[in-house]
Amino acid sequence: MAVVLDTAQLPVRDRVEAVHATMAYASAPCHVIHENPSGDVYARMALWDLGDVSVFTTEASGIRLLRTPRQTRQDVTPVVALSVQRRADGRQEQGGRHALVAPGGLMGMDLSAPYDFSWSGDGAAGCLQIPIDRLALPVDVIRRALGNLPASPLYPLVARHVVDVVGRADRLGADPAAPVLGAASVELARALLTSAAYATARHVHVDRAGTLLTLVRAYVRQHLADPDLRPSTIAMAHNVSLRHLYKVCAQADFSLEQWIIGERLKGAAEELLRPQSRNLTIAVVARRWGFGDPTHFARRFRAAYGLTPGQWRRMHTDLPR
Repeated sequence: MAVVLDTAQLPVRDRVEAVHATMAYASAPCHVIHENPSGDVYARMALWDLGDVSVFTTEASGIRLLRTPRQTRQDVTPVVALSVQRRADGRQEQGGRHALVAPGGLMGMDLSAPYDFSWSGDGAAGCLQIPIDRLALPVDVIRRALGNLPASPLYPLVARHVVDVVGRADRLGADPAAPVLGAASVELARALLTSAAYATARHVHVDRAGTLLTLVRAYVRQHLADPDLRPSTIAMAHNVSLRHLYKVCAQADFSLEQWIIGERLKGAAEELLRPQSRNLTIAVVARRWGFGDPTHFARRFRAAYGLTPGQWRRMHTDLPR
């Protein structure tokens, strides 16, 4: 999916209601208050899916989004939005906290709770919308973190990630690896929220090992196709020693090498079933997912799935006659 609303294609009299309906559909039910409702109201909104994560962008004249306690009682999936301002300063209020977010700045919002967000004049923003249950964090930890994101050392890294994904959403949303990117974005969001929740002096006992593992998982998912991906390169990318990386993995009873192989096999198994990949040889699919030796890939695949890659493809591909 791409553009879901462009008011340039609508009569002026219909634009206010169209913006309200689209916002409720693409984000969360809220009151949409236009800065100059009798003037040149315009909006352009777009939505893309990255697996469980969605990318939502808005360009609009001056606007205020007000979600009330009454609206939170509507049946919607709890979602966290990590949003970057693209034009104009964003003004955010939630949970008694106020923030002014300049272009390029990152903010977090619990879309299932009351909030007040606005900008004046010509503005634009884009966000990643992540279901709270995918974050696997207690709600109180998430809400504590959302008001403390800039305190985390991961804030600039995640802000750049959101900026990049939002800016290239049209291409990324159409890529076969979009769900993998969505999963990596969830891991980065979890790392940021965990770090921010414990960044104050009252919470000095942050689970640094857990944060490192979250970052490692996100990094691996982004580099699964790299044949040079190995523990030494992962350790170097995170500025830790290989020994420390292995120690953290051992403490979590987590086998890094086996997990990488498992994720690659999962990606290859999904690739073999995609209609657009039907004409690719199994060797090509194996290389796409970091397996340089097709024989090794076939052996690993059969051990994991009980079928050869060719049998898997034939068994799960519906070929109507």
